[in-house]
Amino acid sequence: MADMVPPRNKRGSRTGYTTGSNASAAAKAAAIALFSGQWPAQVTITLPIGETATMTPTVTRLDETGAYCCMRKDAGDDPDVTHGALICAQVRVVAQPGIHLDGGEGVGRVTLPGLGLPIGGPAINPVPRQQITANVRDAVREYAPDGEAFLDRLGLEVIISVPGGEQIAQKTLNPRLGIIGGISILGTTGKVFPYSTAAWRASVIQAVEMAARNGVQKMILCTGARSEKFAMRIFPELPEMAFVELSVFTGDALKTCIAHGVPSAVFVGMIGKMIKTAQGYMQTHVAGNQVDFAFLAQVCREVGVPDELVQAVAQANTGRHFLELCQQYGQQAPLQRIVDLALEQCLYFIAAHGGAMDFETILVDFDGTVLARAAAVAADHVHPATLPPPLIERLPTDPLPEDDTVVEGEP
Repeated sequence: MADMVPPRNKRGSRTGYTTGSNASAAAKAAAIALFSGQWPAQVTITLPIGETATMTPTVTRLDETGAYCCMRKDAGDDPDVTHGALICAQVRVVAQPGIHLDGGEGVGRVTLPGLGLPIGGPAINPVPRQQITANVRDAVREYAPDGEAFLDRLGLEVIISVPGGEQIAQKTLNPRLGIIGGISILGTTGKVFPYSTAAWRASVIQAVEMAARNGVQKMILCTGARSEKFAMRIFPELPEMAFVELSVFTGDALKTCIAHGVPSAVFVGMIGKMIKTAQGYMQTHVAGNQVDFAFLAQVCREVGVPDELVQAVAQANTGRHFLELCQQYGQQAPLQRIVDLALEQCLYFIAAHGGAMDFETILVDFDGTVLARAAAVAADHVHPATLPPPLIERLPTDPLPEDDTVVEGEP
């Protein structure tokens, strides 16, 4: 029995499998054991992208209550918080025909609208639901005495659980999204791609959607964990749901605000992301959009700082170095100009995508000190006639693109 997963290589590219795939494998293996009386050494499942995967059960139990199986999740080289967790399924025969899926220990429950999942139901997303059901049906077709006709007479109850899932969920956005008691069962392809920007982008969009659909009127878009912590100090009156860590996906967050008619938003960031935003980059990944020091030198010229500082900035190494030079020379004006330009670029982007909202940009130092801020009030606000479907309803037919660039952390 496999009870260990390979260690992650932080620079590696090994793919893994989603919680949805592991749940499917556990449920299929349990269904096979329930009908055959024997546990398969391995089980092969189908993935949503049409591929197959073979997994080895880690924990098995077969008794009068049904069949229980766990798979040890291998997320490959991705920094996935569920890497190494047990993803389990309990399968038993019930009187009601069909396959009935629910969540047990460690699988979160939905408590707020906006996710596209029923309130009170388990946080098992639509594609994993389909994947689990399809793989259990395959087991029924092959191992039940009368094949798939079994499901016309009787049914199978499938309970997905994750031992320790409630603790794991504290490292995710679930509590903020109103998913309590555990993790979500996720996956649109069935596979986990290392450092997947599509998954990262999806979490940003979903966080903005949830806040908007639950009445948040002022969205605080933060470039990282530290800037989010500092933003919470600046806006202590706002609910936690109002704060979204957008990473590099400024444009995606803004487009989601526009689509949901958010009336006010604030961009809070440290110097590196603020500079890139001032340059007009709405996806600030490190590989494609570098800090332009000629641009920064020109900003310095425009605000009239000493030529010595202009020359030093032109030769700077990083955005942080630029900040340190401005502080060393006692020059606030270049920092304020960068924040003003970031505001202009965000407003331009919002208008170009058919939106209008109050907007503010705030530059914070590494200790949370507010270095500069700029704001604009919209002449009018745009309220969409209809809201788009929740992201998890759109993903099966309109998956987010994968971006193979390496993304950066703060600052």
